[in-house]
Amino acid sequence: MNTMRRKVLKGACGTSVLGVAAAAGLLQPMTTFAGWNKAGFESREMGAAMGSIGASGAAVSGDVSVKAPDIAENGAVVPVEVTSNIAGTESIALIGEKNTLPLIAVFNLSNGAQGYISTRIKMGSSSNVVAVIKAGGKTYKAHKEVKVTIGGCGG
Repeated sequence: MNTMRRKVLKGACGTSVLGVAAAAGLLQPMTTFAGWNKAGFESREMGAAMGSIGASGAAVSGDVSVKAPDIAENGAVVPVEVTSNIAGTESIALIGEKNTLPLIAVFNLSNGAQGYISTRIKMGSSSNVVAVIKAGGKTYKAHKEVKVTIGGCGG
């Protein structure tokens, strides 16, 4: 079979499947965006970002650990791991204290999920990476200072 014909058939089948799924109401991107914390992710101050996720009075906890490099050579890709040993961890948020837009990510965990995330973040300059944990209606936090030699947020 001609390879061009095969590509056209694959593309047509894929498009048809997506069309049927959309018509059946299985693809609803607006539902996904409905729960998006727009104000939090557009906040330009750490206090406002903390407030937007309900963490203004978060207590420092030894049961939360933030693992990140002491020195990040490139702020565009800083590996971060957060572990929460607090029972019933519902969410883990990451905040870059001196980032232009401090709220980096919010990970919502399902019941019984391990309180652990691993990701890469962007940092514009040296600052604290703050992890905020929600568990049992309370908020907890921990931080790790990361020195950035080359900025990743337009720096």
